[in-house]
Amino acid sequence: MEQLTTSRSVRENPARQHFILLFLACAGIVVTPASAAGGGRWGLLQRSIGVSAMHMQLLHNDRVIIFDRTDFGHSNLSLPGGHCRVNPRERALPSGDCTAHSAEYDVASNSFRPLSVFTDTWCSSGTVSPDGTLVQTGGWNDGYRNARTMPACGGAGDESCDWSEKQDALGANRWYATNQILPDGRAFIVGGRRQFSYEYYPKADPSDTSVVQMPFLVQTRDPEENNLYPFVHLNIDGNLFIFANNRAILLDYKRNKVVRRYPVLADGDPRNYPSSGSSVLLPLKPNPKEAEVLVCGGAPSGSYNSTKGGARTFVPALATCGRIKITDDASPEWVIETMPSPRVMGDMILLPNGAEVAIINGAADGTAGWEAASSPNYAPVIYRPDHSPGDRFEVQTATGVARLYHSSVVLLRDGRLLVGGSNPHTYYNFSNVRFPTELGLEAFSPEYLDESNDMLRPRILVPSPTGGAAAKVTYGATLVLQFSVPASARRRRGGAGGGGIGEVSVTMVAPSFTTHSFAMNQRLLFLEVARMAAVRGRAGTYSVSVTMPATAVLAPPGYYMVFVVNGHVPSEGIWVHIQ
Repeated sequence: MEQLTTSRSVRENPARQHFILLFLACAGIVVTPASAAGGGRWGLLQRSIGVSAMHMQLLHNDRVIIFDRTDFGHSNLSLPGGHCRVNPRERALPSGDCTAHSAEYDVASNSFRPLSVFTDTWCSSGTVSPDGTLVQTGGWNDGYRNARTMPACGGAGDESCDWSEKQDALGANRWYATNQILPDGRAFIVGGRRQFSYEYYPKADPSDTSVVQMPFLVQTRDPEENNLYPFVHLNIDGNLFIFANNRAILLDYKRNKVVRRYPVLADGDPRNYPSSGSSVLLPLKPNPKEAEVLVCGGAPSGSYNSTKGGARTFVPALATCGRIKITDDASPEWVIETMPSPRVMGDMILLPNGAEVAIINGAADGTAGWEAASSPNYAPVIYRPDHSPGDRFEVQTATGVARLYHSSVVLLRDGRLLVGGSNPHTYYNFSNVRFPTELGLEAFSPEYLDESNDMLRPRILVPSPTGGAAAKVTYGATLVLQFSVPASARRRRGGAGGGGIGEVSVTMVAPSFTTHSFAMNQRLLFLEVARMAAVRGRAGTYSVSVTMPATAVLAPPGYYMVFVVNGHVPSEGIWVHIQ
C-alpha cells in the first residue's frame, strides 16, 4: 500500500487537509503526516508493551496502570513465571491464557511489567479511591458486575503486587458506563449498555444489589445508542452534571432529583459513544462561584450506522465545541466554537498550567467501533479557555501514529501526556490492515516543555518531589511550597537572565481514568495564593503559601498533583494527599 507524507501547506489548511485525506483514503492510500510547524513535540517511549492501552490511570507512585480486554485471545506480553489464567467462562481461551491483558508502566524508569486480570475488563470504567487504590468496575461477559482493585505498588521488586477482584459486586451490568468520585470517596457509576440507572461503589452493605433508575438515559438513547460513556462532572454545588447524547441535566444524586435541565447542544448531533466526542470541566478558580463545561467533537446522527454493511461511508466528524456555564441558574446557554478540524474519538486533557486544554487522538471521520473510521486526526490542538473567542485554538505538531478506536491518554507529573492504544479491530491485527493494532507508548510534550522555557521553569524544592511520600494536607489548610526559577537566580546574581519570575499561580490536578474519549474524574483547581516572598540568602528561590480547597465538594479526597506555574510554564508536580 502506498504511503505519502503531507506537506506543511496542506497541514495548515484543515479544510483542504480533510478533503485530501478523504480522497486518498478512498484510493487506498495511507497518509502519514510529516512533522508539523505547530508547537509541542513527540517522543517514542516503548515500541511495544505487549498490551493495547484501552484504559489508563496514573497512580501516586508515578506508575500508570494500563489494561485492555481479555476476550480477544493472546496478547504480546507473557505472564511471569509460566503463570496462566484458566477461566472456563472466558470466550476466547477458556482452557488457558498465559498472556497478560494489563501492564504497569513505570514512568521514571520507562519500563513495564505484566499484570493479571481474571475476568473481562472490556469497555469498563474506574476511579481512584481516597487511599490511592485504583477501583475499576464492570466490563463484559464474566466481568459485567465485577469490581477490581489495583494498589499503588511499593518500590522496585514488588512483583507480587497485582489486581484483586470481587465477583458480582455491582447491582447491574456495567459495560460502557462512567464513574465519578464523590465527596465521600465513593464512586458514582452510571449507565452502560441497556442500563438506565446508577449505583455506588463500595456499598455500605456488600449484599445490596439495588440500583437507582434514571429516565434521562432512556430519553437520550437513539437507534445508535449515542448515550454510552456519559460525560459526568462534579459541580461546585455538589450536584452532578451529566451529559448524554446531545444534552445534559444537573442531578442531585442524594435525592435522585433533576434540579436543572440544559438546552440541546448546537444542532442536536450526538457527542457520546459511539459518536464519541469528549468533555472537560474547565479549571476552577479559587473559591469558585462559576463552573464551565466544554464538549468538543462527535459525529453527526447516522454516522455509526453508515459505517456498517456493504456500502460503507465515513461521514466527516463534527468540528464544533459547546461551552456552557453549568452554574447559571437563570438561562444557561451553549456558546459554540469551531475547532481547526473535525474530530471524533478525541481525548481532552487539562494541562497543568491551568491555561490550556489538549485535544488529542481520534479521527476526522466515522465513529467509534470496529473499522468505523478512515482518516486519523494526527495533529493535537491546544484550546486556551481564557483567550478571546476566535483565538483559542492552536494546531500542534502531528504524530505519525494513528490513534483511533480504543486509544487513550493521561497527564504525567512531569507535564507530558502519555499516549497509547488504538485497536479498531475485533482482535489484535498487525498485518494487511490500514491501521494495525498499536501496542506502543508515546509522549507528547507541550510547548511549555521546550528547552526555550527551561530558564523560566519553576522547580519545587519543598516538599521534595522525589521524597517518595506525598505531602498530607487537610481541607482549608495552608500548604507552603519553596521553589526556584533559574532565570530569576541569574538576574539576581547580575547575569543576563532575559526574564525571570512572572505571575505565579499554583494548580492542583486530579489524575484521570481515561478510556473511550473521556478522562473520568479529571479536575484542575487553582489554589488561592495567600503569600509569596523571596527566600533570603537563596537567589532565585521563593516561598509561596497557598490555601487548600475548603471542602470535598471542590476536591474529593485522594491524591492530586500540585504544580507551581510561572506565567504559563509549570514545574514538575508533587503529590499531595488531601482528606
